[in-house]
Amino acid sequence: MRYRGYKDMIVYQLAYETAIEVFEVTKTFPREEKFSLVDQLRRSSRSVTSNIAEAWGKRMYKNNFISKISDSYSEALETMTWSDYSLKHKYIIEEQHTYFDQKYDRICAMLYGMMDNPTKFLITLRSQKR
Repeated sequence: MRYRGYKDMIVYQLAYETAIEVFEVTKTFPREEKFSLVDQLRRSSRSVTSNIAEAWGKRMYKNNFISKISDSYSEALETMTWSDYSLKHKYIIEEQHTYFDQKYDRICAMLYGMMDNPTKFLITLRSQKR
């Protein structure tokens, strides 16, 4: 498949949609968590997509591309960890936790696939062909 931009990738779309859902859920968290758990959850969930976008911009360098996708993968795992804390403190219910875990498992699997087989995402600049 040929992508016109990072927004065409299913992994980006799924991560973006999930970050929006995380934002909505965190609106119900207690006020005292605003600058702690809420901030961490929102930041890490948004970082998944921003790192995918950055990776897109580094497609001409395989190692840099993989590094940014790896950062995205790490942020997805971090979001899952904050979700664990949210469940433990009863800010979300088990069904919400399972829902987010399943979505981030899927996102992580897709990101891992990109790291394992980056070639289909890379580009070669004309100056590199010479």
